[in-house]
Amino acid sequence: MRWDHLGDTPGGATAPADITLFGTDAVTTRTFDTPEFRGITFHEVRARSILNRVPGASRMPFEWTVNPYRGCTHACVYCFARKSHSYLDLDTGLGFDSQIVVKVNAPELLARQLASARWQGAHIAMGTNVDCYQRAEGRYRLMPGILTALRDRANPFSILTKGTLILRDLELLTQAARVAEVGISVSVGFTDEELWRTVEPGTPSPQRRLDVVRVLGEYGIDCGVLMAPVVPFLGDRPEQLRETVRAVAEAGASSVTPLVLHLRPGAREWFMRWLREHHPGLVGRYERMYASGAYAPTWYQRRITRQVHELAAEFGIGPAHRGASRRIPLPEGPAGAAAPEQLTFL
Repeated sequence: MRWDHLGDTPGGATAPADITLFGTDAVTTRTFDTPEFRGITFHEVRARSILNRVPGASRMPFEWTVNPYRGCTHACVYCFARKSHSYLDLDTGLGFDSQIVVKVNAPELLARQLASARWQGAHIAMGTNVDCYQRAEGRYRLMPGILTALRDRANPFSILTKGTLILRDLELLTQAARVAEVGISVSVGFTDEELWRTVEPGTPSPQRRLDVVRVLGEYGIDCGVLMAPVVPFLGDRPEQLRETVRAVAEAGASSVTPLVLHLRPGAREWFMRWLREHHPGLVGRYERMYASGAYAPTWYQRRITRQVHELAAEFGIGPAHRGASRRIPLPEGPAGAAAPEQLTFL
């Protein structure tokens, strides 16, 4: 494994050793013999920087991110972040799912960087690379400290997650919303349980994620749904799109924004391997659809977007502007409601 070459330079370029994100002397490797972490290795590192500037050529509508983890036990076969594991000489397939880098000093480091006179209070996006509420967060508890640092500096932020653990931090989220713009989105690309079990095996089920949307809404917190990914030929039939948008609407989502599957290097190879095993008859169709690169043809993306937006209008919800944060009203909770609990995976 390589650690000391990993630099904090635009576009992921290599940096000199004195400004690397972390060095070999800052890594502790652990395994835990508990059912939820069996087969997973954690590499605890003390990062030198936690605020990441998004490369200028990126399509992302935000400039800064915070990623307390690298690798993800959600094990989504399509995850675009898989390529990042190759920078550490780690496997982008099973290694990405089971070799998790944990930046154990993320909260204190973020607090220090936000306090710097050079920091201008820009919006910070979380969950855009790997999920900050993946299973590891239940043990390492990095997000409470991160949210506290953002709240104390009144810094705007957004979170995208597939994890139900976000409900643990409901109080911190509402405190942050008193002083800053906060946006929350849950990723639910489909409600088909068979598809979920094979392409997102380590995630809470789509219904449990929609329960998160519902609970947040009951406490007065608007939550949008990123309908991602829409999987060509497996999750894009009109009746599948209708069922997903209907479920999103019933959960009380404030918006729904579709995003068609894209296959970047690292993710592409792993997804195509999965496709050959589970749906060999679709391999040729995928090779043709993604022959020009990581993204599906524009005509296909526009068709899916139009269908989802029409369904959203029918069910009384509309598309959100990606990356836009929204003010969260101060929740008092539904009458007689108990404090929210962590939702189960199934």
